[in-house]
Amino acid sequence: MQPPQKTQSLRPFKERKSLATRQEEVAGIRAKFPNKIPVIVERYPREKFLPPLDKTKFLVPQELTMTQFLSIIRSRLVLGTSEAFYLLVNNKSLVSMSVTMAEVYRDYQDEDGFVYVTYASQEMFGCLAPGRPCRPLQ
Repeated sequence: MQPPQKTQSLRPFKERKSLATRQEEVAGIRAKFPNKIPVIVERYPREKFLPPLDKTKFLVPQELTMTQFLSIIRSRLVLGTSEAFYLLVNNKSLVSMSVTMAEVYRDYQDEDGFVYVTYASQEMFGCLAPGRPCRPLQ
């Protein structure tokens, strides 16, 4: 059995803090940094191949595009150039890579004020990840 701290870190951010606590946190962040977007980035719960990030909270400039944000996450994951992953907003939406974080915030912010982004690897044509064996096509 894992120690309680380790188990707690595996729980999603929304389950670790109450709505009121998260709302207070966002209010403080937005008051101190009005031109930054508070983003929570978490690994997809059933993800097997991508490593966990060293942190979940990001404060990103409004004018940053999703492409630039993806590059930041990629560098923090320390992925090879051939390793692919994708970002889901609110665990369900693939947004255009050309939109700014301000647009993402406007359209997808949660009731607590954070934007929630999930990252996951993508199975393509039966291949789970580069360098791993592929299933034969049917």
